[in-house]
Amino acid sequence: MSEAIKTDVLIIGAGPCGLFAVFELGLLDMKVHLVDILDKIGGQCAELYPEKPIYDIPGIPFVTGQGLTEQLLEQIKPFGPTFHLNEMVESIEKIGDPLFRVKTDAGKEFEAKVVVISAGGGSFQPKRPPVPGIEAYEGTSVFYAVRKMEQFRDKNILIVGGGDSALDWTLNLHPIAKRITLLHRRDDFRAAPHSVEQMRALVADGKMDLKIGQVTGLEGADGQLSGAALKANDNAVSTIACDTMLPFFGLTMKLGPVANWGVALENNLVPVDTAAFETNVSGIFAIGDINTYPGKLKLILSGFHEGALMAQKAHRYVYPDKRLVFQYTTSSSSLQKKLGVN
Repeated sequence: MSEAIKTDVLIIGAGPCGLFAVFELGLLDMKVHLVDILDKIGGQCAELYPEKPIYDIPGIPFVTGQGLTEQLLEQIKPFGPTFHLNEMVESIEKIGDPLFRVKTDAGKEFEAKVVVISAGGGSFQPKRPPVPGIEAYEGTSVFYAVRKMEQFRDKNILIVGGGDSALDWTLNLHPIAKRITLLHRRDDFRAAPHSVEQMRALVADGKMDLKIGQVTGLEGADGQLSGAALKANDNAVSTIACDTMLPFFGLTMKLGPVANWGVALENNLVPVDTAAFETNVSGIFAIGDINTYPGKLKLILSGFHEGALMAQKAHRYVYPDKRLVFQYTTSSSSLQKKLGVN
């Protein structure tokens, strides 16, 4: 075990809420390290919908998940946070008042006065469709998320599902794919009506295919699909030619090691107060989708608010003898100096 990394605050989760928390903590002179199980910064925004539009960030009418991540990274650049990616926090141990020892599965150890859990809903994993042998194709020709659209250019794609993700990617990939077939178990969709109308218009014009039924088997070799066996609702069996399949059967939330961190849980979420979003353990906070309280809304903007109030309370733990004076970035020359404003 290498020597412990000492920091004021350790944030578990590098999604939008964790990133904005760096900004709020940085304004109050607290140094931050972040640990994330993913191999990239941005949380669900980067992992699940990097190119999907987000419309409800205040003051930004439209931004993609990746775009929001990049803007947050630019905003926190003055504070120089350190990221530890591809690591999972395994244990949190209280060793002082306030002081925590945090260990990851990579053998890394941190000592922090404050810990902030910003781990979304835990670990999100796609639901795997009940198709025999699908594991052999995963990652090569079966994908559960679209991270780079260009990867699917000129592909013969089978999209399976009837929700927003299935319809969104049918429409978004249609211009670059060789051919798209949308497959759903019934001719009724849970997606936005406008998206369904657009899809049906493409089908009517012969620009894509719509099939009703279920995938019962896959054809191909060495991880590369050549086709999928389809069973229609009248039990008729046919084969759909495809070299790529995108199943959208929803996501399963896995709480993972959060349950072992010593904080109280309620329906796989972390209860917090609404004054500072602190857990039942003093010095451990939870912000974003992982927390719960009366009136909670699972919105990114709510997580930003939670991060701002969390930082105010965290300051008491990091600087117990220092009086906190509330300041605005618009009028405080000292805050503007920290942000590098001329």
